[in-house]
Amino acid sequence: MRIIVAPDKFKGSAEAHEAAAALAAGLRSAATPTAGIDVVEIPVADGGEGTVAAALGAGFSRQDLTVTGPAGDPVTASYALREATAVIEMSQASGLDLLPRDRHGHRLLDPLGATSRGTGELLAHALTRGARRIVLGVGGSACTDGGAGMLAALGARFLDADGEVLGPGGGPLRALHRVDLSGVLPEAVRATIVLASDVDNPLLGNHGAAAVFGPQKGAGPAEVTALDRGLERLRDALGAVLGPAAVQAALSPGAGAAGGMGYGALTVLGALRRPGIDVVLEFTQLRERLRGADLVITGEGSLDEQSLRGKTPLGVLRCAQQEAIEVVAVCGRSLLSAEQLHEAGFAAVHALSDRAPDARTSMAEAPRLLREVGAEIGHQLTDPAGSVADDGRRLDRVRGG
Repeated sequence: MRIIVAPDKFKGSAEAHEAAAALAAGLRSAATPTAGIDVVEIPVADGGEGTVAAALGAGFSRQDLTVTGPAGDPVTASYALREATAVIEMSQASGLDLLPRDRHGHRLLDPLGATSRGTGELLAHALTRGARRIVLGVGGSACTDGGAGMLAALGARFLDADGEVLGPGGGPLRALHRVDLSGVLPEAVRATIVLASDVDNPLLGNHGAAAVFGPQKGAGPAEVTALDRGLERLRDALGAVLGPAAVQAALSPGAGAAGGMGYGALTVLGALRRPGIDVVLEFTQLRERLRGADLVITGEGSLDEQSLRGKTPLGVLRCAQQEAIEVVAVCGRSLLSAEQLHEAGFAAVHALSDRAPDARTSMAEAPRLLREVGAEIGHQLTDPAGSVADDGRRLDRVRGG
């Protein structure tokens, strides 16, 4: 019996590869001399945090370097490289988790000054290593600078009315007068940049980068207004250089992703926006690797309404359905009804919260609980009286959590 284990991370509890390993260990413990279980671990992600790890698990090599962090201090970041394809994760260089903390452990948010420069430094490094196709996973960013920091690292200059280079972050963009793109690396423009993002927000306005995502980066009402104004100046300045298409691009779905990083990538780099899970499923070759499998197990920390709108579990489910393979989901908690889960197409759902109702306990002991779930599923598969066995009987019980 062949089982594919393809979970996303359980945020705060287990990375995707750790969740896959725990489930796989439980499954293997249920194998018997007459009912063997072949488990294939394929950790995946949705284009945000964990995307580089998924690429490394798919055979890419790890590239480490020191880049400019969101607060301007040096940080160590990694990306994945295989032949001419690189996978870069914005959170590795410009993420909220990289901001310094005060002596009480509180993160020092800097909504006006946080920069995406480090992400651009990763891009530049990948280009020097021969990358000609770059997957840029966005999510968890600390900045709202419209990708200006990223573009500056690639050679762009953002100038005020006196011709002086602006400081880092989205705040100084309010003084933006002109953008000079003459120094942008030609390789960056020639490369195929894939923006792996499910965010469909525009750049500006009530649904834009500053208004929707600024508050989680520490922006109050005054800072949101200032950031939105700066992004508007960026749109106008790029429009003056690149033409009306750059102005129109501010309205494009995804332009507001990652503090406007989507806009900078779409306009200057000509990036193509694709759903993150689709991109990850391609470079992990999940579609090809699940053929001939008897069951697929996927999951993430929380199954909720957002999970049904293109997150990892649904993406894996759709792949498996194309091959008529049943899918079991495992999650930390489920906020979906049994009817919703059944209609989505899951054969069964196991929530860790069913085993450990206390959230702190279920998060702290996630690896153990995942092994238990894996063992339970394995016993169901190997028991002739179970739900999915070699005689072809199907799981028909959907557990809500």
